[in-house]
Amino acid sequence: MKKFSIGDILKPTVVLALICVITSALLAYTNSLTAPIIADLAIETEMNTRKEVLKNAAEFVDGDLNGVAYCTGKDAGGSTVGYVFTTAAKGYGGDVKIMVGVNTDGTVAGVQILSLSETPGLGMNATNPSFLDQFIGKTLGVNVNKNEPGENEIKALTGATITSKAVTSAVNIALDYYTQLTGGANNG
Repeated sequence: MKKFSIGDILKPTVVLALICVITSALLAYTNSLTAPIIADLAIETEMNTRKEVLKNAAEFVDGDLNGVAYCTGKDAGGSTVGYVFTTAAKGYGGDVKIMVGVNTDGTVAGVQILSLSETPGLGMNATNPSFLDQFIGKTLGVNVNKNEPGENEIKALTGATITSKAVTSAVNIALDYYTQLTGGANNG
């Protein structure tokens, strides 16, 4: 039976430790190079999404409503055309985070999904324009209907009622923020 010496144990330990230190240093360096690019891309994506959900706005002014960040959309003349809120609600696979544009009359101008982890082929269909466009023109108190939707209802995604209700809940949260911000008044 061979006897192990301290060197037999110490040598691979030092080599592994050096590999870990070098790998960590390389990852930190890569992160320092890419972090500003990722941050700039996130800001650009947010600005583009704002423009998608509130198409009539030429510029956006950040605001705060009791700790809730929002944006006021203004046209080229400086008049308010609506508001943009980012909200989330619990879906089947986790939180569904959306951005909602609300016109000055309290109707939904547009909805975009920012993040969701729903079932592929079912809940992930919430990203389809055919589903999201159902919210346009709706007001506070939007409901989900599995069959034929009424005036302030949307049709649930087949096999993804929980996801449909999560998106609807997040839209209603945004519409509630609008009501809190404006008192429900037309601010056009």
